[in-house]
Amino acid sequence: MTRQLDCPDKTTESRVALSLILPTYNERHNIAPLVERIGRALAGLSYEVIFVDDSTDGTDRVVARCAATDRRVMLIHREGRGGLATAVVAGMRRASGGLLAVLDTDLQHPPEVLSLLVEAAEHTGADVVIASRHISGGGVRAFSLPRRLASRLAAGLARLLLSRARLVSDPMSGFFVVRREVIEDVPLRPIGYKILLEILVRGRLSRVAEVPYLFEARSAGQSKLTLRQQREYLEHLARIVGVQPDDLRFAKFCLVGASGVLLNTGMLWLLTRAGLHYLWAGVAATLCATTSNFLLNDRLTWRERSSPTPRVLLARYLQYWIVTGIASGVQLSLLFGLTTIGVPYLLSNLVGIAAGTLWNFLTNGRWTWKPGPVTVTRAVYTGRPTEPTRAALTSGGAGG
Repeated sequence: MTRQLDCPDKTTESRVALSLILPTYNERHNIAPLVERIGRALAGLSYEVIFVDDSTDGTDRVVARCAATDRRVMLIHREGRGGLATAVVAGMRRASGGLLAVLDTDLQHPPEVLSLLVEAAEHTGADVVIASRHISGGGVRAFSLPRRLASRLAAGLARLLLSRARLVSDPMSGFFVVRREVIEDVPLRPIGYKILLEILVRGRLSRVAEVPYLFEARSAGQSKLTLRQQREYLEHLARIVGVQPDDLRFAKFCLVGASGVLLNTGMLWLLTRAGLHYLWAGVAATLCATTSNFLLNDRLTWRERSSPTPRVLLARYLQYWIVTGIASGVQLSLLFGLTTIGVPYLLSNLVGIAAGTLWNFLTNGRWTWKPGPVTVTRAVYTGRPTEPTRAALTSGGAGG
């Protein structure tokens, strides 16, 4: 059950420049100081504060008292703990601002940084502006070693699986500003507590920006990070991986390669059984397997760049053979060179196969199936406009 409390005289038709969405769970001691600090930080700016509260400790009553004296404050209280990410989505649906800001109510996200986030959105034109702990000027004041390791591990997993997570330095940030049109009519279906990943993956992005901030030590209350939230995070990753074409591209390329190995081996066996000399059978098997790999890569691995005409298909087929031939040379060179200096030949061969595979993937992704012009601009903003850097959607990943 959801109970909504609007501030006096506030109508759903009113518009503000900035809507702050604050998901809240048992943070009653932080509400009043947070509202006061927000007021000082955003003096002169038209804004609203939307608390989406799942608390059981009376936090909703504290918010209601703030709303009674401050027309910019409103409360959405939900019975039962629905999760941080779903709370943010509920707040965004209620918000009226052109810019939507998300931050925690535990005071670890300093509200004084909000003005810099808004300024960065204005100066860079970014669709999403992220407060980052991992760029120059940012950091963490107090984080235990296990918590720091868990955060890094979660971020690393996101970057490994999600191409858009590699666009920013802090994809795990819970402190950011997003333009309304980026997520308007976009079906957001997050679970757990990392709503930013959902927005990065599903949102209509053309520019992102980051500003540095110091993640503060908690002043009151307890951390809400639990094993259940970690499990939900993994479920969330599984749900959104593959939304963008570049997600899992390397895994698809390896699966295609594995199918080629099976086809090559099967053809070699069948042709030699039929009486063909094994060398000629090997040539025929390699031709069939390479052609199969090319066609599968064209229709599966790089499906959004698949060949539009037979002429393009033929040209790419020839390029693919060139790339594959060089990869074979790389593999054999490493086999010979490493074995010569004393590395066991089986290990040398595995290193050669890995290097050849990586060469194949990178070169085919950048030459045979050349990426299109679609890019996302990334900028770092510190209060002084900086030159944006161009980062392809596959920034940090292989093969475009």
